[in-house]
Amino acid sequence: MFLNNLNRCSHKHNSPSSSSIFYYLHRNFSLWSMKKDPDLDSALSRNRRWIVNNQIKNIILRYPNQDAPVKFLQKKFKTLDLQGKALNWLKKYPCCFDVYLQKDEYHCKLSKRMLLLVEEEESVKEMQEPVFAERLSRLLMLSVNHRLNVVKLNELKRNLGFPDDYLIRILPKYPDTFRLVNHCGRRSSMEIELLSWNPDLAISSVEVSARKQGSSKPCFSCSLPSTWVKSWERFNEFNATPYISPYLDSRGLLDGSKEMEKRIVGLVHELLSLTLWKKMSIVKLGHFKREFNLPDKLNILLLKHPGIFYVSNRINLES
Repeated sequence: MFLNNLNRCSHKHNSPSSSSIFYYLHRNFSLWSMKKDPDLDSALSRNRRWIVNNQIKNIILRYPNQDAPVKFLQKKFKTLDLQGKALNWLKKYPCCFDVYLQKDEYHCKLSKRMLLLVEEEESVKEMQEPVFAERLSRLLMLSVNHRLNVVKLNELKRNLGFPDDYLIRILPKYPDTFRLVNHCGRRSSMEIELLSWNPDLAISSVEVSARKQGSSKPCFSCSLPSTWVKSWERFNEFNATPYISPYLDSRGLLDGSKEMEKRIVGLVHELLSLTLWKKMSIVKLGHFKREFNLPDKLNILLLKHPGIFYVSNRINLES
């Protein structure tokens, strides 16, 4: 219906009001996405399916006897940002889920193959604990006050590869590095604070890449098609200015300055490099505006740099 209304607006060239509405809609959409790349959008879609099935797996594991009624899973679909019938989704992935009928009610449990993966996942988590601790340290080092709200951080824990129990798994083993603080006493105000700064970790992925290439001048890489002449010109102009490490204190930089923009681009690039799939929801990232000193209209800034970031609303939330 919305697209039909949009088409009507676009055909009424003689109406000033309709043309202005079309311009507004076009401009509004352009602020949240850029020119589509079919391969990247396809990768986002495949990755989305994996993430959803992993979340369903965790829901089933927490259910008594690890055997959940499909009706129960249907109620959880909204939190997974899914539409349609849960039964249809589950039946699409027999390698992950066993769906069966019991007393006129469908139930779902994990397949044998998925259970084997769960066991393997647990062993990997134990081996990866030092990696989790290092990643958490880097995140805290990137923040302005070296503290991050636990509730907000939980929104990104899957992107970062953190297990659900990362607080009790990691923090007690690194008491000299992290601590939990709660100055207000409310559960929602609990924060993780960095206790010790590790200079060996304060090296961004861009700087690491430059060192590997034997360069003393860190800079961003670009893989845009050669036909994108103007985008290449803007990228080269931006890249020509000195790189600013996201681990440096940004409080001395002026808002809106070129130096601040360079720092923000470097910060977002570094945050993405810490994630498993090198992608993140712009909406969720915006929740850390104060902690990372990000601008109000972060999406507009990212859209200015198509050579560095790919912004898409392929899966509803911009990435």
